Amino acid sequence: MSKRAFKREAGILLPITSLPSRYGIGDLGSEAFKFADFLHEAGQSIWQVLPLTATDPGCGNSPYSPTSAFAGNYLVISPEWLVKNNLLDLKDIQDFEVKDASQIDYDAVIEFKDKIFRLAFNNFNNKNKLFNKFNDFCERESEWLDGWSEFIALKAAQGGKPWYDWPKELKFREPAALKEFIKLNLSEIKYQKFLQFIFAAQMAELREHLKKLNISLVGDVPVYVTLDCADVWQFPEIFNLDKDLNPVTIAGVPPDYFSAKGQLWGNPTYNWDKMRETKFHWWVARLRHLLEFFEFDKVRIDHFRGLVAYWALPSDAVTAEFGKWLDVPYKEFFAQLEKEFPDMPFWAENLGILTPEVENLRKDLEMPGMLILQFAFGNPADNPYAPHNNSKINVIYTGTHDNNTTRGWFNQDASEHEIKNLALYLGLEPEDLFEEDAAKNLIRLALSSVANTAIIPMQDYLNLGAEARINIPSTPKNNWAWRMTGELNSGKFKSLAAAIKDLTAIYGRL
Repeated sequence: MSKRAFKREAGILLPITSLPSRYGIGDLGSEAFKFADFLHEAGQSIWQVLPLTATDPGCGNSPYSPTSAFAGNYLVISPEWLVKNNLLDLKDIQDFEVKDASQIDYDAVIEFKDKIFRLAFNNFNNKNKLFNKFNDFCERESEWLDGWSEFIALKAAQGGKPWYDWPKELKFREPAALKEFIKLNLSEIKYQKFLQFIFAAQMAELREHLKKLNISLVGDVPVYVTLDCADVWQFPEIFNLDKDLNPVTIAGVPPDYFSAKGQLWGNPTYNWDKMRETKFHWWVARLRHLLEFFEFDKVRIDHFRGLVAYWALPSDAVTAEFGKWLDVPYKEFFAQLEKEFPDMPFWAENLGILTPEVENLRKDLEMPGMLILQFAFGNPADNPYAPHNNSKINVIYTGTHDNNTTRGWFNQDASEHEIKNLALYLGLEPEDLFEEDAAKNLIRLALSSVANTAIIPMQDYLNLGAEARINIPSTPKNNWAWRMTGELNSGKFKSLAAAIKDLTAIYGRL
């Protein structure tokens, strides 16, 4: 007997940063509300996003290399919201030019938003209606907010250097040095807290709108954080670091279908023995923060495999081929999670090289895993991703943020053998299978699957090609930049919403 109830449902995967916006990057402003309305009109019950924690240009602005497990990404703060709340004048935000509406120019966005956000901060005083709420926020969130704000202020004072290159007394967080720095930099530290407060306020308004529409927001948590991260600086004891705070081992995954030489992520690995001593407090706090601060209804755990055993590589590794699997005390860890989160509102990213141990754990926890249709047609007969082999508990996708768009996959990545099998699966001749129909065909297969949840990347509903791909794994540059274009209130999007709703209804997912 299942401990949790599951129902047939459908949703769309679209990063917040990929929304249209006049300010160079998708944000939590009016276009996010319009997209929520679009989802409602399309009969969807889920909006899945990528991680919303703080990112770093030095890591290619990847949401999977967060510089904090807790702080929100200030780049998605809406400038319009600041005008509406009397923190900016309209003229303050009108001089930004978007050169290419389909791509994020991170350098330009960072420069513009830092300028206007500092202006908003200078305008923020005890006469603003938000001032008391800001003080309450700082007190309530102090456990993570103080350390994060000090970390970012220190990083700025050190010319952007990573914490491990700071003077010794700051690198090792010597109390006297920290106290002196805080005393001399109160304004900058308060500015960083202000950004987090504004992020939280905007996030709460969007969540309220989604709740009115009965749309769940599914977030994402990277298993690892980057080395130059506030959490590693604050809590070095829970990471595998030596006495000089250098990584002993770094993370990645061995060779698989994403990369012939594996993926060398470079993140510091966890000291699971130390985490066990605290009943995994940091992990529990991190997940609770995502469910309460970000207000996610569910959270997808990226690289679920790494919470059972992790691929450990020497700190000087140049590829991910020559590592070893090391065990995690996963039975104790997940027992603690079940105690803290009885509903277990998590999905598992269970792609890549898995063991029966990993899949048995996921099934015992009744945690939905992922099914990717682009991986289904090498040998569909016994392929778990093929629709006839799907199981109800899982979440089926045409592709994810790490895949090409389905049209791009058909045109660039799929082998002749896979296309032939797909044609047979659809009851067509290979010569009757066309690139422009690839996304439509896989969307129908996903929605018709027995899997309880079907998630379609927005690019596939828009029938876009490889130019709309979000990420190519193991490539450090030119990722995370795609943006949707067009007016979400236009006839084009209203017609698309109606078509999606009809398709969702016919497969019992409305």
